[in-house]
Amino acid sequence: MQITASAISLNVEDVPASAAFVKQYFGFHEQMSADGFVSLARDDVGFNLIFLRTGLASLQPESLRTQRAEGVLVAFVVDDIDAEYARLTAAGVPITTPIQTEPWGERFFQVTDPNGVILQLVQWVHEPGAAD
Repeated sequence: MQITASAISLNVEDVPASAAFVKQYFGFHEQMSADGFVSLARDDVGFNLIFLRTGLASLQPESLRTQRAEGVLVAFVVDDIDAEYARLTAAGVPITTPIQTEPWGERFFQVTDPNGVILQLVQWVHEPGAAD
């Protein structure tokens, strides 16, 4: 098998709101869209982020049509977590989970888009247990 592209597809109530959020604060751009659908990309991410309107008739399998993107984290690894935290805070983005450092070396914080999709920014620190 050769995989030539990848995507994450999330069902949300308000597709334009989620799309606008990741375009404004995370630098994604729209690759394609239609009624109830948008596919967003960044050249450096390696996957498309797709938002589908909940209840969209074309969504398969049909059993997923009414489900929302709940319990899903979309994580982005960044080089400077503190700079990203400062940038998003200065832009007025509400922080869902402030910066934390896990014992295994994951330093992260979380924001939530208008549809409740949690976006987590992560930086791996070299010394497990580094101070917050």
